[in-house]
Amino acid sequence: MANRLYNQQISPKGYQEGGKVGFFRRTLGKIRKKFVPTFDEQFSKAKKSGKKTFTSTRDKSKKGKLEYSTKTAAEVKKEKQRMSDRERARVGDKSKQLSEKGAAFKLARKMGKKEFTHKGKKFSTLLKGEKPTKKMPELSGKTSKKIKKIIGA
Repeated sequence: MANRLYNQQISPKGYQEGGKVGFFRRTLGKIRKKFVPTFDEQFSKAKKSGKKTFTSTRDKSKKGKLEYSTKTAAEVKKEKQRMSDRERARVGDKSKQLSEKGAAFKLARKMGKKEFTHKGKKFSTLLKGEKPTKKMPELSGKTSKKIKKIIGA
C-alpha cells in the first residue's frame, strides 16, 4: 500500500523521461529478438506454433544443424509413465524393458510354476538366492518323529 502512495506522489515528468529510455531499450530488444534470439525464445516460439522440433541458431560451431524437441523434461517424464513396455519398444526406448526370457519367467512365476521353457531349454522360476522348498514324505509312527527330529523339520 505504501508503494502505491509513493508512486502517486512522483510527478509525471519523471515518468516521461523514463519512458524515453524504455522506448530505446524496447526497440533494441525487438531488433535483438528478431536477428539474434536466445534459445529460450526460440523454444517458446516453436512451442507456440505447435512444432515438435526446432533448430537453434545460437550454437556457433554447429549453427542450425542440431534439432531440439519442444517438449519439456516434465512432459517427457509424464509420457514415459503413461507408456507401457510394448509402446516404449515401438518408440525405440529400451530402458526398463523385459527381454523375451524375462517376460516368460515373470509369467511362469505369476502362474506358480516351478519351471518354464524358453527356446527349447528348461529354466527354474526360483530367484537368485532362493532355495527350493523340500517336501517331506509323510511317515507314520515313532520312526518318523525321530527322523524329523534329526533333519530339523
